[in-house]
Formats: sequence, C-alpha cells, structure tokens
Amino acid sequence: MSSQPVNEPILGYTPGSPERIALQAELDRQMAEVVEIPCIINGEKVFTGNTTTQVIPHKHGHILANVHQAGKEEIAAACQAAINAQEAWINMGLEARCAIFERCAELLAGEWRMKVNASTMLNQSKTAFQAEIDAACELIDFWNFNCFYARQFHDMYQPLVSPEGVENSTEIRPLEGFVLAITPFNFSSIAANLPSAPAILGNTAVWKPSRNSYHSNYVLMELMMEAGLPAGVINFVPSSGPDVSDVCLSNPDFAGVHFTGSTAVFQGLWQRIGEALPNLKSYPRIVGETGGKDFVVAHPDCDEQGLLVALLRGSFEYQGQKCSAASRAYVPKSVWGRIGWQLVAEVRKITMGDARDFTNFMTAVIDQRAFDKISGYIERAKESDTCEIAIGGDCDDSVGWFIEPTIIVTTDPNYESMIEEIFGPVLTVFLYDDENFEKTLEICDKASPYALTGSIFATNEEDIQTAFNALRFTAGNFYINDKPTGAVVAQQPFGGARASGTNDKAGGPLNLLRWISPRSVKRTLDTPQDWGYPFLEPDE
Repeated sequence: MSSQPVNEPILGYTPGSPERIALQAELDRQMAEVVEIPCIINGEKVFTGNTTTQVIPHKHGHILANVHQAGKEEIAAACQAAINAQEAWINMGLEARCAIFERCAELLAGEWRMKVNASTMLNQSKTAFQAEIDAACELIDFWNFNCFYARQFHDMYQPLVSPEGVENSTEIRPLEGFVLAITPFNFSSIAANLPSAPAILGNTAVWKPSRNSYHSNYVLMELMMEAGLPAGVINFVPSSGPDVSDVCLSNPDFAGVHFTGSTAVFQGLWQRIGEALPNLKSYPRIVGETGGKDFVVAHPDCDEQGLLVALLRGSFEYQGQKCSAASRAYVPKSVWGRIGWQLVAEVRKITMGDARDFTNFMTAVIDQRAFDKISGYIERAKESDTCEIAIGGDCDDSVGWFIEPTIIVTTDPNYESMIEEIFGPVLTVFLYDDENFEKTLEICDKASPYALTGSIFATNEEDIQTAFNALRFTAGNFYINDKPTGAVVAQQPFGGARASGTNDKAGGPLNLLRWISPRSVKRTLDTPQDWGYPFLEPDE
C-alpha cells in the first residue's frame, strides 16, 4: 500500500526569491511568442486551419496563441481514439497508470512549474500567488492524492464474506467507453483534473477545454504527454459546445461526462443525455460542479476583524471568479456600523493591473462577455432605490477587462445581486437587525438556488451550531470563522448541491468512485454435482 501524500508546499514569490526571478523570466519568454495550438488526437497534433486567437485579459490587444479548433470530424476522431485506446490502457494496470500521473505531479513540482504558472497568469489573468495555489499546488495534489485513493479501492471494496468452498471478490473496472471532460477557464487544476481523474481508473477521455483557457490547458496537455501518457487516452479538442455535444452524445460508447461550468449549460447537457439514452450502450455517469452564490453570514457577536479580512479576500481574490467566491453577505447593522467604513478603506488600498506586476492584488476579468455582464449588475445597482455603492463601481475595458472591486449595500435581501451568480468582483451586503439572526439564516437558505460554499462568523458555539443546522443544505463546503474560498485537496473535498452540481467532491475519493463500474466475481471451489436439494426428499 502506498504512503499517503502530503499537500504541495506553496512558494512565496517574495522579492528576490529564486522562484520570483524564474517566474518573471518565464513570463517574459511567453510574452515574446505566439503559440500555434493544435488539437491532440490519438497523440498526434492536428492543425485544422480553423483558428481563433487567445488574448491576455488584462492586455487584450496581446495575442498569446492561435488555436486550431476541432470540427465535428476531429471530435469524432477523438472519440474513436479514446475508444480504441481503452483496452491497452486498462491492461496496463493501476500501478503503471498511477506512475504516469505521479510523474506528472513530479514534473509540475519541478521543471514545469514556472511554465504552467506563467501560462495561467497570462491566459487567465491570475496573480503569481493565485496561479501558484491553482495551477501548481492544487493540480500536484489532485494527481498525487487521486492515485493514492485509487490504490485503496481494491482492498476497501472487497466482499466481507466468502463461505467455505467459495472465493468472492470485486474487480474495480472503469466505465465501458469514453468520458467527455468539459472544463472551466478559472482553474487550470480543475481543467487537467477532469479528464485525468477518470483516466487513473482506466477510463479514456475527450477533453473540451474552455475557450478562455486554451493556452494554459494546452501546456498541461503537453506536460501529461511528456510524462508518458499513451496516445488516445486523453484527446485535447478545442471546439464549440454544441459540436462536442452533438458528436459525443450520439456515440454509443459515450460513458459519462465530467463537467465544471455554468448551471444552465449543465442542465441542458443533462437533458440531452436523457434524450440520447436509447442509443447508448450504458447509462452515463453525470458528474458536475456548476454555479454558486456563495455567502457569509455574520452573527452580532463575531470576530469583526476576521470577518473584514474574509470579506475582502473571499470576494476579490482572482476578481471574484472563483466558484467559491463570497458574493453575498448578511451582516448585523451594529457590526457594519463598526467595520463597514474600515472594509471600504481596506478595499480602497487594493491595487489592480497587469499580472506581471507582482504588487497587484487583482487583475482583469476573463473576457468582454464577462465584463459586460458584471458591469451591467453594477450599473443597475447604481440606479436602484434599494442599493448603495459603498466602494468601487468603475469599469474600463480599453486596455484590459478591468472592473473595480465593488461593494453594494442593499436593504432588499432578494435584490438581483443578492441571489444571482455574477462571477466577478462584486460583493452585495444585506444589513439585518441584530435580533433577526435566525430569521436571516432562513433568508440565506431560501434566497438563492445554489448551494456551493458559505461561511458563518460567530463567537459562541451555540450560535455556530444554530447556523450549522439552519444552513445544512445551503452549502456543500461550509466554513466556520473563515472565508468561503480556498478548499484544499484531501482536506476539504469540493462540491455543492442544489443548482451547484452533483456534489461528488473533487479532491476526495468519492469523485473517483463515480468513474468505476465494479464487477462482483464468485469463484466456486467445490462445484455442485447434483441438482437436487434436501427438501425434495420424500417423508419417511
């Protein structure tokens, strides 16, 4: 049995540190080139000629890459490559498969670290720290811990009883067919984990990366290939959502989908899978993490400085584009009276600009569509009689898609920015009367269709337990006296329910169990030779 991994240490990137110097050099190198990104189908580079550009969000005039997009013909070829590769991939055995992905982790922890981090900083406009905890540390942890969990399954799920003359066992098989991995822009770690987690168990995959993270995701595909990933096991196909759905769902060997993205897209995909069922060999596994409207609830008696820090970090790190970002807060009027002005003063200190400037806390949102959506919420709040902009509110897309960290204070707990997912640097605060703590918990529970992350700030254990019980189904990841972001692989497996997904917990063993289809095996050592039973004998 393998030893339990430890979480990858986070590098600090302090001024003058070796990692900071190396990362700055790699950023300069990547800025000086325009990469041609192909599809990867059966281990081969496919340049389709149907290209789109990948730009830097905080400097959208700068092209990072020309991306060759897959059409339906290439997607179909990727599906067939995955199907053809599965038998040899299964026969390779778990240990050999784990060795490849542990080699991926080793490469990422070493010589590939700066390349992957720099590509994430430029492609998704992350600061050095946000790229480090995502593209390096979390993905290293995914690969190492997923291999560790997979090794436990053989012993963990064996039958407890084998009577005399019988040997019972369970084969840990993969699904029959390929898994479609549809991945998000905001976390490079999630993008690589979605196709690779099923692969560790013997599945093969068709990987559709987000249109906003082709560059960094391709770097990760290159890393996996260098680590020894066989041809056809994971096929990288930048493509449109409708095309990949049409082709993959019409293939009889479609075995499942591993998804992170919007609730609307996931619901539509689920409906289409239902329609496709009569033509499929198996009932597909549907695993998805979708939207969120993540909350912070403060009790009148709470750590007010801790609350302030949690609101600032939870709302504005990575421009509020984390699935778990704090987007709504319920704060007692007395507490807000003491910390509101301090929070505004601290937010005013936030610096925003180019990710290559390590003094910036924030950079740009991901694209024009996101910019328009987020700025629309801000402009409507400015016009609303129930809202006040406490800080921020300015938006500028001339050089990059920049939106100031913005706090909206509202008197309406059902105002649109309190209940709808915005996915940007906007925090809406509802101020409640101090005596209405339990009523506010009920409002929080019912206000939004989502249930991804949330947190409670309270000093007394009784108040914490009151919130814990009242908000039982309101968050799949629940934080006590902390911000609702920063889940760590193997420490807080991540996922939510309601409109936030299937809650299969990436970063823990439960997610991996979704990618196996066990076979129960009975070996009879003393085979019956007589078909009769004692009860058939006549009475004397």
